[in-house]
Amino acid sequence: MSRKFSLSLGLAAAVFSTFSLIAAAPAQAADKLVIAATPVPHAEILDFVKPILAKEGVDLQVKVFTDYIQPAVQTNEKRVDGNFFLHQPYLNEFKKSHKNDIEVVITKVHVEPFAGYSTKYKKLADLPDGATVAIPNDPSNSGRALLLLSRQGLLKLKDPGNISATQKDIIENPKHLKFKELEAATLPRVLNQVDLALINTNYAIEAKLNPVKDSLFIEDANSPYANLLGGPSGQQGQRRHQETGCSIELAGSEEIH
Repeated sequence: MSRKFSLSLGLAAAVFSTFSLIAAAPAQAADKLVIAATPVPHAEILDFVKPILAKEGVDLQVKVFTDYIQPAVQTNEKRVDGNFFLHQPYLNEFKKSHKNDIEVVITKVHVEPFAGYSTKYKKLADLPDGATVAIPNDPSNSGRALLLLSRQGLLKLKDPGNISATQKDIIENPKHLKFKELEAATLPRVLNQVDLALINTNYAIEAKLNPVKDSLFIEDANSPYANLLGGPSGQQGQRRHQETGCSIELAGSEEIH
């Protein structure tokens, strides 16, 4: 893959292992598995495991979405067999706002670190008083943004561990930051119009931003926002394919680029 990050084959093997456990329906003549995903890196990861799954008799089809709502909605409506894009806090918030039966098939596939970007300032210390900060408008990721900002010392929250924090939970804002909540997918496009934007890594990569090199700050390895695989309720435990070991032996130290 010609991206600014490397994907270990160990990760692809984990995805393959998981899909061996997802069952959307009893086995048919053609074992088709339709997974909803956002373009980068989720759809790319799925495209990589396609030939691996094909050897196991699975026709993996990837349905790509550019937003975070439709993949979950279509999973809940059983228009797809599962999804690969969300994290647990997002799923929790989605369940509150939508009647759905999406369940977690595997809890942790990989973590895409959330980061803060600016085209106007090279150091966080240069951020001016009254700066405009763009953050995602969905509850789980807006809370994620506020937590990350609090960890940088830019603001203080009532409960610094509350992943559902909102702007109402801000008790100190020494730089008088002004927040602009926007749809997550649009944040890279407004980066030049704001002082700071907190962007999900999949959208950052699509915009040719390197989360490690181009960000002013980034989540650490202890992030609770690991991406997971979700499927309709009752799917876990049903096995369409038992052969999970074949390609999982791929060496995790090898990489594709």
